[in-house]
Amino acid sequence: MLMRTDPFREFDRLAQQLMGTSGTWSRPSPMPMDAYREGDEYVIALDLPGVRTEAIDIDVERNMLTVKAERRPSTTDEQVQMELSERPLGVFSRQVVLADTLDTERIEANYHAGVLTLRIPIAERAKPRKITVGGESSRRSITG
Repeated sequence: MLMRTDPFREFDRLAQQLMGTSGTWSRPSPMPMDAYREGDEYVIALDLPGVRTEAIDIDVERNMLTVKAERRPSTTDEQVQMELSERPLGVFSRQVVLADTLDTERIEANYHAGVLTLRIPIAERAKPRKITVGGESSRRSITG
């Protein structure tokens, strides 16, 4: 059995039962994120522990990336009496505005060990490139 020492947790639990909510109702549950550039792509890593792969939804509309995920209770057995429930349940959502320099047509998503990793390639038009300068011999004269 687990022992609780925080008197406010019991108050929160009772309030949740009265309100009919589950999870942590008193504060929004964050979807922590890291974003960084790695070579020719941007990487976004989102923490989603305890979420099943089929409960993750990723949408891109123009340059708006939306990630939604749902964490359900680990057990639905009515014979189980929950002693402590601190892990937030429900639907989580995060929106990220992507730069026009990213290729949203080729986003790759991978989910491993509770981390959703999105890899977004940099568009070819946005990559640095060399411009050759022609000399006098390459000029064409225009006569009128």
